[in-house]
Amino acid sequence: MGRLAAASLVGTAIEFFDFFVYGTAAALVLGPLFFPTFSPLAGTLAAFGTFAVGFVARPLGSALFGHIGDRYGRRPVMFASLVLTGCATVAVGCVPSYATLGITAPLLLLVLRFLQGLGLGGEWGGAVLLTAEHAPEGRRALWASFPQIGPPVGFLLANGVMLALSAGLSDAQFREWGWRVPFWAAGLLAAGGLLLRSSLAETPQFERLAAEGRRAGAPLAEVARDHWRLVLLTAGALAVGYAVFYTVSTWALAYGTEQLGIDRTVMLVCVMGAVAISGVVTPFVAILGDRHGRRPLCLAGCAASALWMFPMVGLLHTGRPVLMFLGFTGALLAFITMFAVVAAYLPELYEPRVRCTGAAVGYNLAGVLGGALTPIVATAVSSGGTGAPWGVAAYLTVVALVSLGCFALLPETKPAARTESPEGVPA
Repeated sequence: MGRLAAASLVGTAIEFFDFFVYGTAAALVLGPLFFPTFSPLAGTLAAFGTFAVGFVARPLGSALFGHIGDRYGRRPVMFASLVLTGCATVAVGCVPSYATLGITAPLLLLVLRFLQGLGLGGEWGGAVLLTAEHAPEGRRALWASFPQIGPPVGFLLANGVMLALSAGLSDAQFREWGWRVPFWAAGLLAAGGLLLRSSLAETPQFERLAAEGRRAGAPLAEVARDHWRLVLLTAGALAVGYAVFYTVSTWALAYGTEQLGIDRTVMLVCVMGAVAISGVVTPFVAILGDRHGRRPLCLAGCAASALWMFPMVGLLHTGRPVLMFLGFTGALLAFITMFAVVAAYLPELYEPRVRCTGAAVGYNLAGVLGGALTPIVATAVSSGGTGAPWGVAAYLTVVALVSLGCFALLPETKPAARTESPEGVPA
């Protein structure tokens, strides 16, 4: 289990490094470089638009790789998704700016960002199921939480490299070539991840399905026919987690640097500190999920998010690093209270024959609802005013309440407490 968990964590961290480094670049430099004819606000919105394309591609990737995972095994998904995401990320670092290619430059960004999202859409399902289906029932939330540590690690790597480059280079150097370095580094990271994953074994549950001839012939069609309500509920339930995380990690960076005039190094340090804390507490929250159930923690995380959004925005607007860090940390602790256990929760909601497709589609559809739209909506809502952007807080609070309602309609799946079928909600 230790080797499986490590391989899942490292691979997920690498893929999220690829995904997050684009978000940081979108917040800091992509607008002026690839949309120079736009106003600063419009350029930022356009850059976040290319950022959102990755989220739109993720459900498509989960359907594509979910089919592979349910038909041919969880293990092949972990290799194919890592190769696709790594190659697309390296290519982003090679795209010339608008000054060189004109309109072709942002179009290439769109295509490569789409491929990034396609690969990441498959990664989560493969990595989570490889650990969850090997793990003993009483420790499933703990072991399955290790892939969930991957996103904070990937974020810290991405932003740590950006921070070092931002601090060590002049503004002109950073804009000219410095921002590209993390994208080029993704190739080396992907190669290391593939090497680590080369010795992993297929999960016992999939091998049993294959031996008994019970694999789904068309997993996506089966999920759409028999589990559509469950997919929509899980997508709505998880939307707040994405909304909170990308408000902190992406929109807040742009708002702090552009609207409040805070140095980007200061903003990166505040956000990175909060993300690091969320990563450290993830396995401890997962242990609570094994003891007390998945659903109670998810409900608590949604409620905490709804209560904390206005304080977080107020603390951000002060522009004081300690207070901003406090606001970000509170938000991400609420977020991780949910997301530490969803890697065990979602697979348990679906029957094994369509688990890779159903869990991944629900998870990544939530990314469209919460992750793709939030930076765009928050940037539009917060523009032009001189006071704190309370509209952003109101938007996030509404998302949290909607997610709370969706979680309330989902069943508990903790093995000792399960009282109904794992595929969950009656149609």
